[in-house]
Amino acid sequence: MAVDFMRRARSRYIDAHNALKRGDYPDVVRYSQECVELSLKACLRAVGVEYPKVHDVGDILVVNRDKFPSWLKSKLDEIVEISADLAAKRSPAMYGIEVAGKTSSELFSSEDALDALKKAELVYSCAKKFIEELFKVEL
Repeated sequence: MAVDFMRRARSRYIDAHNALKRGDYPDVVRYSQECVELSLKACLRAVGVEYPKVHDVGDILVVNRDKFPSWLKSKLDEIVEISADLAAKRSPAMYGIEVAGKTSSELFSSEDALDALKKAELVYSCAKKFIEELFKVEL
């Protein structure tokens, strides 16, 4: 299951890059968030942790910190922050903020999109390394 999640995370990462090429900045944020979510859930699944069906699993990573190698533990604080940040942007990236009359395209700029993509790349690359090392596979 973890390997499948990583393959799906890679697809979302590619989708985010394609959305950036189109100038569809809200979709970059959305796909980046999905990439992060799937990457982190792959890591949790790989160490036998049942995660809640929520978009931000950062707190579950922290509780299970000792199940990960030292190189990954050293990045967990940043990864947890990224997960929370992008999870908070997920809904506005999809729907905008209706009560404020703001569309998602009005809320997210090219800088926001590039930031989200950079964060997704960091989390994905860490998760990919972990899964490849653990399962002796190449993703």
